[in-house]
Amino acid sequence: MRKAAVYCNKVLAGTLTEVNRNHFVFRYEDSYFSNTTQPAISLTLPKTRHEYTSGYLFPFFFNMLSEGANRNLQARQLRIDEEDHFGLLLATAQVDTIGAITLKPIVEQ
Repeated sequence: MRKAAVYCNKVLAGTLTEVNRNHFVFRYEDSYFSNTTQPAISLTLPKTRHEYTSGYLFPFFFNMLSEGANRNLQARQLRIDEEDHFGLLLATAQVDTIGAITLKPIVEQ
């Protein structure tokens, strides 16, 4: 199981978990949910106290990944399987993303 902290404009918004390659979970942090000034991270993931689950990486997060030759180059340089979408996301979405969302890996001890 791998996890990522999801930030919106550097504010912790929620947690994205890869339970396995066919099971993903996103959940808003209670403090972020309760703050009415904080927006949903995506129109497809409106703010709710319930967990979102999916059989594949949520399209919102998948669309943060590079495509084509850029993805191939990133995968080779980072030594990550090109089909490991969650791994590529963790490695490439920590800083300097196109939008307000960044992700930081959560290392559980």
